[in-house]
Amino acid sequence: MNKLLVCALLGLHAAWAWALEVRFEPVAANVYAYIGDAGGRTVGNQGLNANLGLVVTPAGAVLIDSGPTWQTAQQIHAAVRQVTAQPLRWVINTGGQDHRWLGNGYFRSQGAELIAHAHALPDMRARGAGQVIALRDLLGEAAAGTEPVLPARLIEGADARLELGGTVFELRHRGGGHTPGDLMVWLPQSNVLFTGDIVYVDRMLAVIPVSSTRQWLQAFEAVETLAPVYIVPGHGRVTNLATARAQTRDYLMALRGQMKQAIDEGTDPSSAARGFDGTRWQHLRNADELMLGNASRVYLDVERE
Repeated sequence: MNKLLVCALLGLHAAWAWALEVRFEPVAANVYAYIGDAGGRTVGNQGLNANLGLVVTPAGAVLIDSGPTWQTAQQIHAAVRQVTAQPLRWVINTGGQDHRWLGNGYFRSQGAELIAHAHALPDMRARGAGQVIALRDLLGEAAAGTEPVLPARLIEGADARLELGGTVFELRHRGGGHTPGDLMVWLPQSNVLFTGDIVYVDRMLAVIPVSSTRQWLQAFEAVETLAPVYIVPGHGRVTNLATARAQTRDYLMALRGQMKQAIDEGTDPSSAARGFDGTRWQHLRNADELMLGNASRVYLDVERE
């Protein structure tokens, strides 16, 4: 075999190795999760570095989050069909990050009703166009056809109860967290909680400019009140409450506590961020890239309060 052919085959193998494969795995009876890449957005994962949910009822299926692009949404829908022949009735967006809602256009074209919390709408409007540009820059043609399509059915208030085919969906919103529209989906009959970006495990959470860490912790209190048997986090493997506390709640509390002390002592933001002791969370994926920026943004977040 000549050298050029060997190189071509190796390149083809590498492309296959990085190809996105969406597959829903069972969490409980009629409840499934896709566990996305724990790293950042890449060409290989097509920007889908987040978890998704699927709930099958006798009256149709419900998808939790729609993916970042039209093309990934098509792959998600194909994965849904591998699980059930039921029509996809609802798509619930758990927040304003691109991988939570920019696949909406495809699913609307398939007849699904798009649902989100009302607080997500201003965030989606403000950041959607920029998110699409960033995805096009990263993915090129793989982002073709992707446009910001807003949910039409908006949930108001802190708690809402929906029912489809005898399956109860309880929605929880505590003012935001990672993004203003962060919404959790509780399935009381299955003891499964889809937290969206309220819970991260296995990887370092990201505090971004639209985050509110005080509301994030209030949302986590709702997680503890529910005491789910199974937690499907926004990022990372299906987990339990103890791990969610250790890797999300405790980290946020430590950040807020140390930044509040720094503010009270008159320490400048840069010194306070560099002085944060994040040793307990250094093992989490992406910690090296995110730790310093998280501390800086939490300083500003606490200072605004």
